[in-house]
Amino acid sequence: MNHLEDDHHNHTQYDCQRGCSLQRSSMGELNCKMTNSCCKLSTYDWMTGLSTSETDALFEIRFKNTHKGFFINSSGVVLHKGDIVAVEAATGHDIGIISMEGPVVMRQLIRHGVDPKTYEYKKIYRKAKTFDLEKWQEAIGREHQTMIRSRQIASSLALNMKIGDVEFQGDGTKATFYYIADDRVDFRQLIKLFAEEFKIRIEMRQIGARQEAGRIGGLGVCGQELCCSRWMIDFRSITTQAARSQDLSLNPQKLAGQCGKLKCCINYEAAVYIDAQKNLPQVHQPLDTEEGPAYLVKTDILRGLMWFSYDPQSLSRFVILPAAKVKEFIQMNSKGIKLPSLSVGGGGANEESEFKSAVGEGSLTRFDSISRKKEGGRRHKNKNHRQPSRD
Repeated sequence: MNHLEDDHHNHTQYDCQRGCSLQRSSMGELNCKMTNSCCKLSTYDWMTGLSTSETDALFEIRFKNTHKGFFINSSGVVLHKGDIVAVEAATGHDIGIISMEGPVVMRQLIRHGVDPKTYEYKKIYRKAKTFDLEKWQEAIGREHQTMIRSRQIASSLALNMKIGDVEFQGDGTKATFYYIADDRVDFRQLIKLFAEEFKIRIEMRQIGARQEAGRIGGLGVCGQELCCSRWMIDFRSITTQAARSQDLSLNPQKLAGQCGKLKCCINYEAAVYIDAQKNLPQVHQPLDTEEGPAYLVKTDILRGLMWFSYDPQSLSRFVILPAAKVKEFIQMNSKGIKLPSLSVGGGGANEESEFKSAVGEGSLTRFDSISRKKEGGRRHKNKNHRQPSRD
């Protein structure tokens, strides 16, 4: 997929993977600007306008997709958010966009588990010049074809891996291949073929399925951007027990995200549901009442309400009971006391209105009959209406 989108009206290209727009002037000079709407893992700067001596030279710089790093400005050049800069790399230099400045950078370091006092910051060399930008765009233009060719080479070697993304360094001398693999992969022959094919330095970096989804991006079933692409930086293990604690349907198609793994949002409210379940009684058998056994068919964990029905096969008639009442009834049954009818004197209430279906509330043609009556009335009225004389 080509992530460069063209605006034919003003000849502007938008690079959604790096969060910038590209435009050439009438003289052919390349201009690049940051585009906030495309920035993955963007953070709101709630400390804007503040300045401290220990953070004035610290900047967060973003590269491709979710690749970010923290750098120090030792050149003395005045820099601000949105500036495109040349920064230190292992060999050569890289090009990135300043995505954060000021005291909030320190907060971001702590969030990433980095000790600001012992962290070895790489340097910012300068603002990117026209030559740097041209070289940068030339390297970016090679990424897609390199990724396609690298997949073909990996397939020819029968390696059990998937190359999901390729990121070129800003000076075009190095490429990082992001891949997914379940088992250990022998890269010796692969890297040799890559070096011969692409004539650059090769770095292989393994990522997980969730990290790949964050790099690619997309929209979840909630209609919002994926959490792993928008704000999430650490991926905790997710189990089906978290889904069970929330009484969710164990349907793999509904519980899986775009990465094929369990959705990260399943963990968000799991602790709240687990705490609320401590106040609910364990119903292992139906309640024994004078009207017959009452079966538990539904539980509202947060509200502490439990739905019982005398016919577990039919869900048309419910009786709702608070958790405290159910505990009392279970204790009475354990003593051999049969309960009165739940719907009459057992403290329950019929839940009829809350579970109504919109399908049976009315016919789709109910408005048509009304309109026919109105049309008939109009015709009858027009028929009896006398035309004025033209004498």
